[in-house]
Amino acid sequence: MHPIISLTRKTQEVRNLVIITTGIPKLPSGLFSKAEKEYLKMQKEELKKEIVSFNRLDYWIFICFLNGEKNSSRRLESCRKAGDTVGLLLNENKIKKVVLFDQANTPEEVLAFAEGMALGSYQFLKYKNEKKNVNTLKEIEIYSEAISDQRSTMKDAVSPVSKLNILIDAVYRCRTLINEPNSYLTATIFAAEVEKLASESGMKAEVLNKKKLEALQMGGILGVNKGSHEPPTFTILEWKPSGAQNTKPLVLAGKGVVYDSGGMNLKPGNFMQNMKDDMSGGAAVATVMYAVAKAKLPVYVMGLIPATDNRPGPKAIASSDIIRMFDGSTVEIIDTDAEGRLILADALSYAKKLNPALVIDLATLTGSAVRAIGNFGAVGMQVKAGKEMADLKEAGDEVHERIVEFPMWEEYGELLKSELADLKNLGPAEGGSITAAKFLEKFTDYPYIHLDIAGPAFLEKRDSYRGQGGTGFGVRLLFEFISNKFPIDKERHT
Repeated sequence: MHPIISLTRKTQEVRNLVIITTGIPKLPSGLFSKAEKEYLKMQKEELKKEIVSFNRLDYWIFICFLNGEKNSSRRLESCRKAGDTVGLLLNENKIKKVVLFDQANTPEEVLAFAEGMALGSYQFLKYKNEKKNVNTLKEIEIYSEAISDQRSTMKDAVSPVSKLNILIDAVYRCRTLINEPNSYLTATIFAAEVEKLASESGMKAEVLNKKKLEALQMGGILGVNKGSHEPPTFTILEWKPSGAQNTKPLVLAGKGVVYDSGGMNLKPGNFMQNMKDDMSGGAAVATVMYAVAKAKLPVYVMGLIPATDNRPGPKAIASSDIIRMFDGSTVEIIDTDAEGRLILADALSYAKKLNPALVIDLATLTGSAVRAIGNFGAVGMQVKAGKEMADLKEAGDEVHERIVEFPMWEEYGELLKSELADLKNLGPAEGGSITAAKFLEKFTDYPYIHLDIAGPAFLEKRDSYRGQGGTGFGVRLLFEFISNKFPIDKERHT
């Protein structure tokens, strides 16, 4: 359970206080002695510290100085990181409740501070018998004259604080799905977990089992699944409120490879480590739709999550095999470790039936994306969706889940031509993340954005409020985009 964020109007008998301010003269009167103020001045001006703490033995006071960054996205990110830093100290000292005092009257910054504090408190302890060092922070109260518990706009069904709680809950759920080992999270269990999310939030959910996939001739999903002893699934989610602003759906598709061994092209050594995270895109789609439904956003959204593991079993597909996809096209298998694009291709073909306004897919798709930009953001590409991509990138900057856009030049598609089939599933090593996207483009006929999240989806060591392990990358990005940016083009979306 994540720390619950709420508003308070009480200013008396405050304990475990975090004061967010622009400078020492702005601090509340009577709270600090003259010597303490001199100490604060030295810490801020000479040592350039942005966070100063006072241990009053029975409670703590933290003073957080806003750094004056003019760029709003960088300023909010610094507040999230500061929130995480203070949250670590609170948890180390077994504190359960804290009050954030908005002395600077900067509501966005205070909410970002609370967000970083709450997200940084995530832990995955399900399989630990000795639960030492369990985070204790349960309540984050905000005192701010600038933040209301009412809806901020007519579009919002919930208040800003309620919306933030919903989003943090969704990120927690996404991280937990990613962190679950494949010994628990098979494709079938993954689908069942997504159905639970749908039931809790009011979405519709339909799970297509193996027999239905065979009837539909979804050869991409079935082909990857051939080496597994566990059946595949294809989960279809729908959130269509009565007041939806768009009649054509925004469709989100997420890669759901619950474990990727590489298949017959077995991954070597530590390249197989943490391949349980290969369903991060599917987890992000499920949980962002959960958040959209819980927040009752007036947007028609659908989710498609093809799921299977990729194993080198007796019947597994092998290099040089040819499979027939859902849309009837044939694919020559060059490498069985290029499996994510095969299951996504069937989902993207299925999306044509939905007459979408826009389709966005998320996938831990290629090592090329990681080598290109590391784990600092996602590689993104678009077809017929330039304006939507611009708005998605802007949303990414705001929540610091950034996108680097790569080109989709026709020449990359030429690299996927096959002598034996309609196309092959792998091009040369150069431009690998782009040729993967070009492969997927073959199965689309609508405005389309592809996000390769292989870098930021799972972290080997802790990175501030993103934590360690599954990060939930894409949930905050898409929620920001859907909340504020979609629909963009009324003519396209109706």
